[in-house]
Amino acid sequence: MAKGGFRGGFPGGNQMNMIKQAQKMQKDIMKLQEEIESSRFEFTAGGGAVKAVAVGTKGIESIEIDPEVVDPEDVEMLQDLILAAVNGALKASEEKTNQSMAKLQGGMGFPGMF
Repeated sequence: MAKGGFRGGFPGGNQMNMIKQAQKMQKDIMKLQEEIESSRFEFTAGGGAVKAVAVGTKGIESIEIDPEVVDPEDVEMLQDLILAAVNGALKASEEKTNQSMAKLQGGMGFPGMF
């Protein structure tokens, strides 16, 4: 056989494997996005006085406030509790997204992709 010639296997076999891996990764990413988008992340502040629920699309779905913490003389405290609950729920959503994407990336061999 001539130098540099065909050595077994099919030409382009590695390319086909790469295409299959890319297709699998695309399906995995789409599945993960659906899971994240349907997730809910709850966080409370002030010992449960304020609860915020974020959705996977990084929006706030609801805020619940215990009427006992509503003090017209101290609106600033209520505002702080709401901010803490909202920021906590959004942070939980972000952390879950990052963890999920890191897991997915780990199996694909594409460092720094996410």
